[in-house]
Amino acid sequence: MIGSAGAGAPGKLRREARMVGLLFASTTSMIGSGWLFGAYHASRIAGPLSIWSWVVGAVIIMLIALCFAELGALFPRSGALVHMSHASHGEGLGRIWGWMLFLAYVPIPAVEAEAVVTYANNYLPYFLQPHSELLTTTGVIVCALLLGVFAWLNLLAVRALLRFNNAVTWWKLAVPILTVIVLIAASTHWDVWSADKGSYKISGIFTALPDAGIVFSYLGFRAAIDLGGESANPGRHIPLAVIGSVLISATIYILLQVAFLMALRPEDLAQGWTHLSFTGQAGPFAGLAASLGIGWMATLLYIDAYISPGGTGLIYVTGGSRVLYAVGEMNAGPKSLTALNGAKAPWVAVLIMWLVGVLFLLPFPAWKLMVEYITSITVLTFGLGPIVLLVLRRSQPDLPRSFTLWKANILAPLAFVCSNWIIYWTGFKTNTFLFILLAVGFILYALYYHFIAKKPTEDFGWRYIAWLLPWFGGIWVLSALGNIGGGFGVIGFWVGVAAVAVWSLFIIVLALRSALPAAETAAIMVRMEEMV
Repeated sequence: MIGSAGAGAPGKLRREARMVGLLFASTTSMIGSGWLFGAYHASRIAGPLSIWSWVVGAVIIMLIALCFAELGALFPRSGALVHMSHASHGEGLGRIWGWMLFLAYVPIPAVEAEAVVTYANNYLPYFLQPHSELLTTTGVIVCALLLGVFAWLNLLAVRALLRFNNAVTWWKLAVPILTVIVLIAASTHWDVWSADKGSYKISGIFTALPDAGIVFSYLGFRAAIDLGGESANPGRHIPLAVIGSVLISATIYILLQVAFLMALRPEDLAQGWTHLSFTGQAGPFAGLAASLGIGWMATLLYIDAYISPGGTGLIYVTGGSRVLYAVGEMNAGPKSLTALNGAKAPWVAVLIMWLVGVLFLLPFPAWKLMVEYITSITVLTFGLGPIVLLVLRRSQPDLPRSFTLWKANILAPLAFVCSNWIIYWTGFKTNTFLFILLAVGFILYALYYHFIAKKPTEDFGWRYIAWLLPWFGGIWVLSALGNIGGGFGVIGFWVGVAAVAVWSLFIIVLALRSALPAAETAAIMVRMEEMV
C-alpha cells in the first residue's frame, strides 16, 4: 500500500482531508446542475419511464464506482486516475489518459456556470439568445467570471476548501429533499403515469442516460479519488466516500424525478411528452413550483441555482487541477504543473483549468450540448478502471487491498460493457466529435514525441497501447451503424446494444494481453510509493 506524507512536507500536497470531507466532495460533485435540468430532459425522452433511467444509471455508475473504490485505495494519490493507467499499460497510456482526463474535467466547471446563467435568465433575460438555450456574449462573459471565482477559491488550503464545501453540501442536500416533499404534497395530477403512452419507448430509458444528463449527474463520485493524495486515511476513506456518495445521490435523483412527474399539469403534456412545455421551463423545477402557486419555493430554487452548480464547479476545478498535477508529477506534461502556492494548492494547474474552461464555452454554448460531450469522454476515461482492476488482480494478486471488489472477474467486465453502452447511446454525432478530438490529440502527441523530443521509439509503448485503436474505432463504427444521434440506422437499437457488448468483451481480451509484465507493474508501483 502506498504510504502517506506528512501534512507539511515541502513540495507535497497536505493530507488533511477527512472521511466526511471526501464523502461530501463526491456528493456535491453529483448534486449539481444535473438535478436542476435532468428530470425535465429525461421526461421529454422517456416520459414516466424516466424514473427507470435514473435507476439504471445508478446501477451502471455503481458498477464502475465499485471498480474505482478498490483502485482508489490502491492509489491514494491526487490525480489517481492518471497513476492507474501508468501501472497497467505503462507511460504511453498514462500520458494519453492523463490528457484525456483533463479534457473530461475541464468543461464541467464551464457547464455548471452555464447552468447558473440559464436559470438566472428567467429573471435577468440577458444571458440566453431569444427562444433559445444558447449563450449570448454577455452570458459567455458572466460564465468566464464565475469560472474565475471557482479558480480563486481553489487556491485555498484543501482543509479550508473542503470545510467550505461541507457547508455548501448540507444546503445542496436539503434543497432537493425539500423540493421533493413540497412538490409531491402540492400535486394533484396523479394520472400522469398513463398520459400519452404512444410518445415514448422503452429504448428511451437508455438513450436518456447520456442525452438527458443522467449519467453526467452521477459522474462526481470520482472527486474522492482525485483527492486521495490529501486523505488522512485513504485505504478506508476513499471506498466509503465513493460508494456512499453514489447511494445518497441516486436516492435523491430518483425521488426528484417522481416529484417532477407528479407536478406536471395536463396542459403541459398537450403536445405529448416529446414537446413537454410550461412557463419557466428554462428553470424547470422553479417553473413548476411557480405554476403550482408556491412562490417561496420557486425563489428558493432560483437561489439554489447559484449554489448547487457553483459547488459542483468548485470541486471539479479541484479535481481537474489534481489530474494536471499528476500529469506533471508523472512527466506526462510540464513539471510546472506541480507548482504549489503557499497554501499547498497547485496554482498553475488551477489557472489552466480556468483558461481552458473558458475556451470550452465557445463550441458548447448551451448546457445540454456540453453535457453530451462530457458524458461521452468521461465514461470513456472511466472504461479504463475495470481494465486496470483486472490487470492488477492478475499481475499483482498479493497486493494488500483495504477494499476488495466481490466477484471482480464478473463485475469488472460488466462495468466495462456498461461504460461502452453509454458511449454508444450518446450517439454518432457526439462520438464523431469526441474521437476526432482524441485522434488529433494523439497524432500531435506522437509527432512531438518522435520528431521534436526525439525520444526512443521503444519507450513510446506502442505494443501496450495498440488496443486503444480497435476499442475507440469499433465503438465509433458501431455508432455510425446504429440509429442514435445521427447514426445511419443500419442496425436496430437492441442489435447495436448486443454488438457493443460483444465488442467490449473482445477489447478486454486485447487489453489484458497488452498489459505490462507483472514485474514492470510492480516496479512502477514502487516508484509511485517513493514519490509520496
